[in-house]
Amino acid sequence: MHDTGTASTGSTAQPSRRTLLAAGAGLTAALAAAAPATAAGAPDDSALRALVSRMTPEEKVGQLFVMRVYGHSATAPDQADIDANLKEIGVRTAAELVERYRVGGIIYFAWAHNTRDPHQIADLSDGIQRASLALPRGLPVLISTDQEHGIVARVGKPATLFPGAMALGAGGSRPDARTVGRLAGAELRAMGIRQNYSPVADVNVNPANPVIGVRSFGADPRAVSALVAAEVAGYQGSGVAATAKHFPGHGDTNVDSHTGFPTITHSRELWEELDAPPFRAAIAAGIHSIMTAHLMVPALDDSGDPATLSHPILTGILRERLGYDGVVVTDSLGMEGVRSKYGDDRVPVLALRAGVDQLLNPPDLDLAWNAVLTAVREGELTEARLDESVLRILRLKAKLGLFRAPCVGHAGVERTVGTRGHLAAADRIAERTTTLLVNEGRLLPLSRRRHPRVLVVGADPASPSGTTGPPTGALAGALTELGFSATALPTGTAPSAATIAKAVAAARDVDAVVAATYNVTSGSGQQALVEQLVATGRPVVAVAIRNPYDVARLPSVPAFLAAYSWTDVELRAAARVIAGRARPRGRLPVPVQRADDPEQVLYPIGYGLTY
Repeated sequence: MHDTGTASTGSTAQPSRRTLLAAGAGLTAALAAAAPATAAGAPDDSALRALVSRMTPEEKVGQLFVMRVYGHSATAPDQADIDANLKEIGVRTAAELVERYRVGGIIYFAWAHNTRDPHQIADLSDGIQRASLALPRGLPVLISTDQEHGIVARVGKPATLFPGAMALGAGGSRPDARTVGRLAGAELRAMGIRQNYSPVADVNVNPANPVIGVRSFGADPRAVSALVAAEVAGYQGSGVAATAKHFPGHGDTNVDSHTGFPTITHSRELWEELDAPPFRAAIAAGIHSIMTAHLMVPALDDSGDPATLSHPILTGILRERLGYDGVVVTDSLGMEGVRSKYGDDRVPVLALRAGVDQLLNPPDLDLAWNAVLTAVREGELTEARLDESVLRILRLKAKLGLFRAPCVGHAGVERTVGTRGHLAAADRIAERTTTLLVNEGRLLPLSRRRHPRVLVVGADPASPSGTTGPPTGALAGALTELGFSATALPTGTAPSAATIAKAVAAARDVDAVVAATYNVTSGSGQQALVEQLVATGRPVVAVAIRNPYDVARLPSVPAFLAAYSWTDVELRAAARVIAGRARPRGRLPVPVQRADDPEQVLYPIGYGLTY
């Protein structure tokens, strides 16, 4: 392992209860002045400033980083996760990560095996807090994740999975968005996750957007703003820091910043009208953190730098013009959009110079950590600049109560996570989002008497949380529970001629077909599948399980529903609409253009049929 100049790694044994109580008591005493609110509603910073003044430069640098780590346990992960940690980070466990680098935050991922089940997540969170608090001048850790719901969720069943942003946009209900934030926030808090990288504040005006799409509430900035503010209020009312992303706006790009460097060509005037309103609304709602975008906006900064590294955008616009003084967190520093111009050693330093506070998930933590420390020692970054960001981070931790009660235990999980009431609320909200766009001859709702046998075909994308679906099976199961005899025949996102022929043959033996579509393109196998199913003469219902734009590529289908995601809660709602147990109430939150003439709108914002 590399020597970083911090405290030696030493033992990672669990600290004693006496040690933890002493550490917690010391922190509580040191921050007693920070607990009361001032007349303006902000915590008194005097104790926090005193705490910062006693920190070493190494400890301050550590507070700026939010890092991934493999394993279900802070001290005893599986051997494969130990090996992955040694290879990527140079430590064995989360406890060693905190001790070596004094990181201020840790981000959870399902692929890093952090999120097996709610009780395990709570134990992991508490183990991380104990490891950090047992260190000299140990501080609580701000644990975060991407739990947007819909197509991006890191924590799955038995936690409650809610409809995603575009589904909520179709529902158009601010109370529903607030409820999602409130209930989802309560579940995250019970598991020790106190910063959620949600809501998405991007206004999705580009149907070809490969990375945002249904993660956005929609294409109308006023509607998006209202739902962003509502969800922020819900999350933060439950004691979880919400994060509006991706500033200054990622809704109009056809490049994924994970793999490329997008450019937004909006004029300054268009940015003010289209992209800025949801972030203004989030700030007005008291948003605790805002995430940057790894893209270039020449109208806001013509230097060629990504927004994450842009002083004119992050300090000039976000901080000075919009008046935001909360935490600014980068999107992952492992993404190509922020690495295409500068090396991984320069990116974190330039981000801090631009106005960032939290540096998320660098590809090489040791390189990034030492680069920031070197920049401080050599004067490129002043310690005063470092103190600004550390103070914002500690202020947020104090606001969330992490100094008073960093650990969560198991009682909150039992009381809060995946309760019957939360699951019922998710189902009710989902029922208000399903959008009916086509219903020729009043095909829907399907009749159990006329259409008792149903074939479900289509795409089976991997579950966002690893615990739901597959979509064709979930739809078939839900329809069977509603009184149909439904069978699933997965055909994939690019069905071959042989797969299509098999589906067409199966369709001839049933009374109706439901086809789950996933980002249909012209001339694709999915388009051919639906067309050939329609040609059999059997009633065909298409259900878009991601982008609603699929309807423009399927002009022959007699019935079309938009579900906006393939999680079980949205698929069950679509099944109830198909069966007539619920009427469709969603309205398009984005326009759908004609496939053969994108200048012409086929279905406008607000369109939706019912029965």
